[in-house]
Amino acid sequence: MRIYLDNCCYNRPYDAQTQFKISMETRAKLYIQDQIRVKKYELADSFMLEFENSFNPNIISRAAIQEFREKYRTVFVPIERREQLQSKIDEIMLTGVKYKDAVHVACAVYAHCIYFITTDTRLLKYKSSVIKLINPINFTQLEE
Repeated sequence: MRIYLDNCCYNRPYDAQTQFKISMETRAKLYIQDQIRVKKYELADSFMLEFENSFNPNIISRAAIQEFREKYRTVFVPIERREQLQSKIDEIMLTGVKYKDAVHVACAVYAHCIYFITTDTRLLKYKSSVIKLINPINFTQLEE
């Protein structure tokens, strides 16, 4: 099964862990990463993840995220595919999704992902018949 984690999901372990929800999302995200390492899931990656991560002010987390993505990705959607993605990006944005988030979702669809995993509650409101958007906690519960 191919999945896509967005930038906020990758950064969740580096957020302050004082709120229970954040702490649980972190644990779930780290569990998902472990499952990717043992090849239970295929990881899709994109130029937008590369771009957003390059602006991460925390050098250590930026490097760790980049290293994981590069080592474990099964498929990469390069910037050269952006033109092909534009109609899907526009379609997603018509529902109120912001540009960068729309690019992430379009890349995940292009990469034939089944799940798009995010901690962004606003983005989770987007509904698609092509891909399922889900919080990392809920994704880990699918296995039960």
